[in-house]
Amino acid sequence: MQITNTKDRFGLVAILLHWLMALLLIGLVILGLYMTRIPISAQKLKFYGWHKEFGILALMFVIVRLTWRLTNTNPSLSSLPLWERAAARSVHWAFYGFMFAIPISGWLITSASGLPVSVFGWFVLPNLVSNSEASRLFYTMIHKWLAYGLIVTFCGHVAAALKHHFINKDDILRRMI
Repeated sequence: MQITNTKDRFGLVAILLHWLMALLLIGLVILGLYMTRIPISAQKLKFYGWHKEFGILALMFVIVRLTWRLTNTNPSLSSLPLWERAAARSVHWAFYGFMFAIPISGWLITSASGLPVSVFGWFVLPNLVSNSEASRLFYTMIHKWLAYGLIVTFCGHVAAALKHHFINKDDILRRMI
Protein backbone atom coordinates (compact mmCIF):
# COMPACT_ATOMS: atom_id res chain seq x y z
CA MET A 1 0.00 0.00 0.00
CA GLN A 2 1.23 3.47 -0.85
CA ILE A 3 1.94 6.03 1.85
CA THR A 4 0.38 8.93 -0.10
CA ASN A 5 -2.98 9.20 -1.84
CA THR A 6 -3.51 8.59 -5.54
CA LYS A 7 -6.36 9.62 -7.85
CA ASP A 8 -7.93 6.18 -7.23
CA ARG A 9 -7.24 5.41 -3.58
CA PHE A 10 -6.35 6.88 -0.22
CA GLY A 11 -2.84 6.18 1.01
CA LEU A 12 -1.80 4.57 4.29
CA VAL A 13 -1.42 7.86 6.18
CA ALA A 14 -4.89 9.13 5.20
CA ILE A 15 -6.47 5.76 6.03
CA LEU A 16 -4.77 5.54 9.43
CA LEU A 17 -5.70 9.13 10.29
CA HIS A 18 -9.32 8.52 9.17
CA TRP A 19 -9.84 5.43 11.32
CA LEU A 20 -7.84 6.76 14.28
CA MET A 21 -9.95 9.92 14.29
CA ALA A 22 -13.15 7.90 13.86
CA LEU A 23 -12.34 5.73 16.89
CA LEU A 24 -11.18 8.71 18.93
CA LEU A 25 -14.26 10.79 18.15
CA ILE A 26 -16.68 7.91 18.73
CA GLY A 27 -14.98 7.23 22.06
CA LEU A 28 -15.15 10.91 23.02
CA VAL A 29 -18.85 11.13 22.14
CA ILE A 30 -19.67 7.98 24.11
CA LEU A 31 -17.60 9.17 27.10
CA GLY A 32 -19.13 12.65 26.90
CA LEU A 33 -22.69 11.32 26.82
CA TYR A 34 -21.97 8.93 29.68
CA MET A 35 -20.03 11.25 32.00
CA THR A 36 -22.59 14.06 31.80
CA ARG A 37 -25.35 11.72 33.00
CA ILE A 38 -23.70 10.27 36.10
CA PRO A 39 -23.69 11.90 39.55
CA ILE A 40 -20.68 13.90 40.68
CA SER A 41 -17.96 11.60 41.98
CA ALA A 42 -14.23 11.02 41.76
CA GLN A 43 -14.93 8.71 38.81
CA LYS A 44 -16.87 11.44 36.99
CA LEU A 45 -14.01 13.90 37.49
CA LYS A 46 -11.58 11.31 36.12
CA PHE A 47 -13.80 10.87 33.04
CA TYR A 48 -13.86 14.64 32.53
CA GLY A 49 -10.05 14.69 32.69
CA TRP A 50 -9.80 11.92 30.10
CA HIS A 51 -12.39 13.64 27.91
CA LYS A 52 -10.40 16.89 27.95
CA GLU A 53 -7.06 15.20 27.29
CA PHE A 54 -8.32 13.04 24.43
CA GLY A 55 -10.29 16.00 23.06
CA ILE A 56 -7.07 18.03 22.79
CA LEU A 57 -5.39 14.99 21.22
CA ALA A 58 -8.21 14.94 18.64
CA LEU A 59 -7.56 18.63 17.94
CA MET A 60 -3.87 17.88 17.38
CA PHE A 61 -4.70 14.98 15.07
CA VAL A 62 -7.18 17.04 13.03
CA ILE A 63 -4.45 19.62 12.41
CA VAL A 64 -2.23 16.82 11.09
CA ARG A 65 -5.11 15.34 9.12
CA LEU A 66 -6.12 18.61 7.49
CA THR A 67 -2.51 19.38 6.62
CA TRP A 68 -2.19 15.94 5.05
CA ARG A 69 -5.43 16.40 3.10
CA LEU A 70 -4.42 19.80 1.76
CA THR A 71 -0.95 18.66 0.68
CA ASN A 72 -1.96 15.38 -0.97
CA THR A 73 -4.00 14.31 -3.94
CA ASN A 74 -7.52 13.26 -3.07
CA PRO A 75 -9.12 10.33 -4.86
CA SER A 76 -11.46 11.40 -7.61
CA LEU A 77 -15.21 11.43 -7.14
CA SER A 78 -15.82 11.96 -10.87
CA SER A 79 -17.80 8.71 -11.14
CA LEU A 80 -20.48 10.13 -8.82
CA PRO A 81 -23.39 12.36 -9.81
CA LEU A 82 -22.77 16.05 -9.14
CA TRP A 83 -25.15 16.13 -6.15
CA GLU A 84 -23.32 13.22 -4.48
CA ARG A 85 -19.94 14.90 -5.03
CA ALA A 86 -21.29 18.10 -3.50
CA ALA A 87 -22.80 16.17 -0.58
CA ALA A 88 -19.54 14.26 0.02
CA ARG A 89 -17.47 17.45 -0.01
CA SER A 90 -19.95 19.22 2.27
CA VAL A 91 -19.95 16.37 4.77
CA HIS A 92 -16.15 16.13 4.79
CA TRP A 93 -15.75 19.86 5.39
CA ALA A 94 -18.48 19.72 8.05
CA PHE A 95 -16.43 17.02 9.78
CA TYR A 96 -13.37 19.28 9.78
CA GLY A 97 -15.47 22.10 11.21
CA PHE A 98 -16.76 19.84 13.98
CA MET A 99 -13.31 18.36 14.64
CA PHE A 100 -11.94 21.88 15.22
CA ALA A 101 -14.92 23.53 16.90
CA ILE A 102 -15.79 20.80 19.40
CA PRO A 103 -12.38 20.58 21.12
CA ILE A 104 -12.00 24.36 21.08
CA SER A 105 -15.46 24.79 22.64
CA GLY A 106 -14.46 22.22 25.27
CA TRP A 107 -11.28 24.18 25.94
CA LEU A 108 -13.42 27.32 26.27
CA ILE A 109 -15.69 25.54 28.80
CA THR A 110 -12.70 24.60 30.92
CA SER A 111 -11.21 28.08 30.63
CA ALA A 112 -14.50 29.71 31.64
CA SER A 113 -14.58 27.31 34.61
CA GLY A 114 -11.20 28.60 35.71
CA LEU A 115 -9.69 25.14 35.42
CA PRO A 116 -6.49 24.12 33.64
CA VAL A 117 -6.42 21.86 30.58
CA SER A 118 -3.61 19.43 31.26
CA VAL A 119 -2.62 17.25 28.33
CA PHE A 120 -1.64 13.87 29.80
CA GLY A 121 0.51 15.70 32.34
CA TRP A 122 2.92 16.75 29.59
CA PHE A 123 1.86 20.41 29.49
CA VAL A 124 -0.98 22.72 30.47
CA LEU A 125 -2.80 24.82 27.92
CA PRO A 126 -3.44 28.49 28.66
CA ASN A 127 -6.96 29.60 29.45
CA LEU A 128 -8.65 31.18 26.43
CA VAL A 129 -11.20 33.27 28.37
CA SER A 130 -11.61 34.52 31.91
CA ASN A 131 -13.51 32.63 34.58
CA SER A 132 -17.25 33.22 34.07
CA GLU A 133 -20.23 31.02 34.92
CA ALA A 134 -22.36 32.61 32.18
CA SER A 135 -19.63 31.95 29.61
CA ARG A 136 -19.19 28.37 30.85
CA LEU A 137 -22.89 27.68 30.39
CA PHE A 138 -22.86 29.28 26.92
CA TYR A 139 -19.82 27.28 25.76
CA THR A 140 -21.30 24.11 27.25
CA MET A 141 -24.44 24.58 25.18
CA ILE A 142 -22.35 25.17 22.04
CA HIS A 143 -20.19 22.11 22.78
CA LYS A 144 -23.26 19.92 23.29
CA TRP A 145 -25.00 21.01 20.07
CA LEU A 146 -21.81 20.71 18.04
CA ALA A 147 -21.44 17.15 19.36
CA TYR A 148 -25.03 16.39 18.33
CA GLY A 149 -24.25 17.82 14.89
CA LEU A 150 -21.20 15.56 14.69
CA ILE A 151 -23.33 12.53 15.58
CA VAL A 152 -25.89 13.35 12.87
CA THR A 153 -23.13 13.97 10.30
CA PHE A 154 -21.41 10.72 11.30
CA CYS A 155 -24.64 8.74 10.87
CA GLY A 156 -25.17 10.25 7.41
CA HIS A 157 -21.55 9.53 6.47
CA VAL A 158 -21.82 5.88 7.53
CA ALA A 159 -25.17 5.48 5.76
CA ALA A 160 -23.71 6.93 2.54
CA ALA A 161 -20.65 4.67 2.74
CA LEU A 162 -22.84 1.60 3.26
CA LYS A 163 -25.16 2.67 0.42
CA HIS A 164 -22.17 2.91 -1.92
CA HIS A 165 -20.87 -0.47 -0.82
CA PHE A 166 -24.07 -2.52 -0.71
CA ILE A 167 -26.44 -0.77 -3.11
CA ASN A 168 -24.22 0.95 -5.68
CA LYS A 169 -21.54 -1.76 -5.31
CA ASP A 170 -18.82 0.77 -6.15
CA ASP A 171 -15.36 1.21 -4.64
CA ILE A 172 -16.03 4.36 -2.54
CA LEU A 173 -15.87 2.51 0.81
CA ARG A 174 -13.06 0.16 -0.26
CA ARG A 175 -10.80 3.16 -0.99
CA MET A 176 -10.74 3.95 2.74
CA ILE A 177 -10.35 0.40 4.04
